[in-house]
Amino acid sequence: MSAMDAFRSGSVTARAMRSSLFTLGSFGFGQVVRLGSNLILTRLLFPEAFGLMALVMVFLMGLGQFSDVGVTPAIMQSKRGDDQDFLDTAWTIQVARGIGLWLVACGLAWPMAWVYDQPLLTYVLPVSALTLLITGFRPTRMITANRHLLMGRVTVLDMATQLAGVAVAVALAWWWGSVWALVISGVIGALIEVVLNWRYLPGPANRLRWEGTAARELISFGKWVFLATVCGFFFTQADKMLIGKFIALDAFGVYNIGFFWASFPLMLGNLLTHKILIPVYRETPPTESRENFLKLRKMRFAVSIGLIGFVGIFALMGVWLVQTLYDARYAAAGAVAVVLACAQIPMLIVMTYDQAALAAGDSRRYFYLALARAVLMVGCILIGLQAAGLIGALVGQAAAFTLAYPVVVWLARRMGAWDALHDVVFACAGLFLAGLAIWLNWGPILHLSQQGG
Repeated sequence: MSAMDAFRSGSVTARAMRSSLFTLGSFGFGQVVRLGSNLILTRLLFPEAFGLMALVMVFLMGLGQFSDVGVTPAIMQSKRGDDQDFLDTAWTIQVARGIGLWLVACGLAWPMAWVYDQPLLTYVLPVSALTLLITGFRPTRMITANRHLLMGRVTVLDMATQLAGVAVAVALAWWWGSVWALVISGVIGALIEVVLNWRYLPGPANRLRWEGTAARELISFGKWVFLATVCGFFFTQADKMLIGKFIALDAFGVYNIGFFWASFPLMLGNLLTHKILIPVYRETPPTESRENFLKLRKMRFAVSIGLIGFVGIFALMGVWLVQTLYDARYAAAGAVAVVLACAQIPMLIVMTYDQAALAAGDSRRYFYLALARAVLMVGCILIGLQAAGLIGALVGQAAAFTLAYPVVVWLARRMGAWDALHDVVFACAGLFLAGLAIWLNWGPILHLSQQGG
């Protein structure tokens, strides 16, 4: 069989390769569109607008993760993942959750405005939270396509959604010149996504249904995913919650521009692992044979080479990129991007382990890892902020990623997925890359540290 025939075959390896290419293509397209919109919007709007929207997104992500019952991973790993009664029950749960989240957001808008001393949040949050209500109606066909690593049409629709959402945001920002342009465009983008996927994804449409057996399976699996996503919220959003509270809103907006650049590799890694690895681990469990383990090693090395190389671009060139593309108001974002890119290297090295537990249906141990990461992230950022302001918070993130490594190893070994050779090779590469990046960009990093919090 030729290489092209193998690529086109129905094997899990071929499907994983095709899905990875579709995912990479969608990610690359999305980030080009995201970059273009970011450059345009930073000229049409003002740093405070990005700081305010960062607070809004933290709140919405918190709501979403504090109520996540694990519908997506449950469908991905369940033996009933293609049963329409099971899918309709999952969709019913998802719709009810979306409606509930919007009502909660309306109720919490004023308290959030008071906590952050930003009166505009009282009005912005309920409108932005309409995205949670709308996305509750996403068809489960989006998930089953991922389950079977059939990503072609989903990718095309995702690219169309991104392009339409950005076009709306830029048009509204040009016309309005207000943070409301970002708010309204987010709602319109969510609506476009749901309509396109309902209309153009093949398969039976979802309808409201409650099957007791399906509901019990979803809830049993989802209770640990719920707790894990609560912890995941604190792990991924602790920087924005804490830094946004303790530094000025315009400086927080600058931080988010730096985060925008440094987050590209982490976003790509999360996308690949969530869309590809559960099906791969489910169909080729590493504990089943040495052959499966070696296949996963090959895949893991390929993913890690790509991610470490990708993060190296922003670690080495973050300052130059910001100086070239932004005006002087955002200059400090370059050093932020460099330090954050270096800080994320320990996380990128172990990303391919996380989904092994979910693929095996062990959401409880996945929760333990999420809890450890959340506690470490909140604690390290708080210590860093108190000790050295913003630069301390950035270093705190690096410490949290590194200190979580023993827990990752514990989980990966339980699932038969840990690969010491992989970790040693990329730890050495990562240390060299981080040292070189900090040396090359020492002046801007030193200037950032002298600015304080």
